[in-house]
Amino acid sequence: MPESQRIRGPVDRDPAATRLRIIEAAFREIHRNGFQGMRLEQVLQAAGTTKGGLYHHFDSKKELAFAVIDTVILDTINEYWLQPLESAERPLQTLIGIIEAHGSKVTQDVIAYGCPLNNLAQEMSPLDEGFRQRLNAIYRHWQDAVVAALERGKVRGQVRPSVNSREAALFTLAALEGCIGMAKSAQAAGVLSSCTTELLVYLRSLAQ
Repeated sequence: MPESQRIRGPVDRDPAATRLRIIEAAFREIHRNGFQGMRLEQVLQAAGTTKGGLYHHFDSKKELAFAVIDTVILDTINEYWLQPLESAERPLQTLIGIIEAHGSKVTQDVIAYGCPLNNLAQEMSPLDEGFRQRLNAIYRHWQDAVVAALERGKVRGQVRPSVNSREAALFTLAALEGCIGMAKSAQAAGVLSSCTTELLVYLRSLAQ
């Protein structure tokens, strides 16, 4: 084997797949331990790569965390919450259905560790402007999607005209994140179920 190849180590045959494995492993580590508690050695082990492989794709631990926010967390919000609302014929009922499904299908990781988005916002927004801007942008994106859904509901005669869509959307997200936080604190899925039941009562009150 040539000396240069021994120094560089094995060639990564699929850099895109390696990058994705690193991001997914980092997401799991951040969800459990937070950004500041994230252990890169655990990420490397879970991703099946080396420190050289990690720094080939990401210049720093912070850049890796930003990739987690911009891909895994944002993609999850888009897929689970936003895309169903965009195509909904009955937007308010669809929003209610999403929250009902969330309560019935919540994973043990969510009860144990909470919402990844909210966790990072609580941990890092006061400490780092880059984190704060990215996390706040996701919250705004999420809120805007709920606002648009409620406004479409008004046009279709499904939501009361007097409803302030922006305030209703803000309250809905704040209540939902609060419900998840309470369930995490209690380590009890029943807390999430009880809390979201009252949120659903509020949402149904918006109907025309």
